[in-house]
Amino acid sequence: MQRKYKNNLGIIGWLFGGRYGADRYIYALHRITGLGIMFYFLMHIFVTGSRLGGPEKWEGWMDFFSQSPLFMIGEFLVFLAFLFHAVNGIRLVCVELGFMIGKPGLPTYPYNYSTLRQRRVMLCAMGLVAILAGIAGMDFVYLMMLR
Repeated sequence: MQRKYKNNLGIIGWLFGGRYGADRYIYALHRITGLGIMFYFLMHIFVTGSRLGGPEKWEGWMDFFSQSPLFMIGEFLVFLAFLFHAVNGIRLVCVELGFMIGKPGLPTYPYNYSTLRQRRVMLCAMGLVAILAGIAGMDFVYLMMLR
């Protein structure tokens, strides 16, 4: 007899790391940043397409975006999303190609899972993201001070 469990968690179940810990949170953040980048791309196509309406329409959009610090913060968030998504994507491609899994071992207790071997690479990738985000953050603060 097979038990059927009801999924009562909804989106929390999608985001909750459970026994997987940080790997699951990185996975969820990778999805969220991908959706955010897609939304930005669609908005970018819309605004760029406004050039078909003539120079007045284009300059109107550019004035609207350049006068609001909210959009400058949004651009920085898009950069952070792109940075995280790109570095994590390169890490995932390397893992999928088998570069960071290591050699298979005997299944003896305590078991050595490939996710445990990949965790160091994940931490290094997130460290690289943090360093690059810090450098970009200093540049962002400098540009905000010039305004």
